[in-house]
Amino acid sequence: MASSKQGGPAAASRKGEFRSQKPKPESRDESELLTVPDGWKEPAFSKEDNPRGLLEESSFATLFPKYREAYLKECWPLVQKALSEHHVNATLDLIEGSMTVCTTKKTFDPYIIIRARDLIKLLARSVSFEQAVRILQDDVACDIIKIGSLVRNKERFVKRRQRLIGPKGSTLKALELLTNCYIMVQGNTVSAIGPFSGLKEVRKVVLDTMKNIHPIYNIKTLMIKRELAKDSELRSQSWERFLPQFKHKNVNKRKEPKKKTVKKEYTPFPPPQPESQIDKELATGEYFLKASQKKRQKMEAIKAKQAEALSRRQEERNKAFIPPKEKPVVKPKEASTETKIDVAAIKEKVKKAKSKKLGALTAEEVKLKMEADEKKKKKKK
Repeated sequence: MASSKQGGPAAASRKGEFRSQKPKPESRDESELLTVPDGWKEPAFSKEDNPRGLLEESSFATLFPKYREAYLKECWPLVQKALSEHHVNATLDLIEGSMTVCTTKKTFDPYIIIRARDLIKLLARSVSFEQAVRILQDDVACDIIKIGSLVRNKERFVKRRQRLIGPKGSTLKALELLTNCYIMVQGNTVSAIGPFSGLKEVRKVVLDTMKNIHPIYNIKTLMIKRELAKDSELRSQSWERFLPQFKHKNVNKRKEPKKKTVKKEYTPFPPPQPESQIDKELATGEYFLKASQKKRQKMEAIKAKQAEALSRRQEERNKAFIPPKEKPVVKPKEASTETKIDVAAIKEKVKKAKSKKLGALTAEEVKLKMEADEKKKKKKK
């Protein structure tokens, strides 16, 4: 028994040594663990991964508007062909106006039904088949953003939606190039197809635009981020110092009322009680007068007011008879020597004008001129 007791603490110390000797995990840089290597792709899901198939049948249905009926009827054989490669059935009901997709016994990929559901949703939201069929790829996702309920005023909603598209679709095209996504604005929704990182940026830009933040600010930020991502040293650093900080210029100021009520200082005592008519009469001494005396006082006050009004009226009438103040007579200034007319110069001009021959030629002058012209012609011959 004593030997077993002595061996106890020694065994415990050996166990502690063994625990301490366990191989520790290699210390790696966190940035290496978080970043995905360039060119890496997740292996595709094949039939070998799920040889037995699915246990239950899954199906999804969605409605489509009337104006999409003609296009869907035309491209439905292509939709069925694309889904049949993944062993998914698709049916188009033109009477109800719905599209349905469901799995079969041969379906091996459990997530393909979700991608098929997204495909029919995109087709219902006016996305072309050529773009919508990309959703069946593993590295492509989609996002349908509802913008109809974000703005209450209809005119304001239309303006902000147009701001997202831009003149001749230039803003939308720039956003597509920066995010590597296909974007379709239709009615009250914005449909986007592309990689997950791009869809996240598209959603942010769309929601900010509907909150009255111009998309050009977000596009500038995306362009800077795109350039920073090329530098391997800056991947693990914060980019806040490089990104622009935009401030709101139109700050809504609270409208101030026309009449401002100034609050009086608080006092615990109530305001003094106003004097009654009896108190006023007691103060002036009218209370103790007789009725005849009071009547005489009232009549005197009325007569005084009437006399004052009469004098005021008389003054206004007399104003019409008061002559206005005359302006002082201004003497005309003598003409300066510089502005005096030179009579001699004018006489000479008149003489010269008389000497000049004005008007049409006389008959004698015309004959003389004709004779001179004939002589010139003879000399030339």
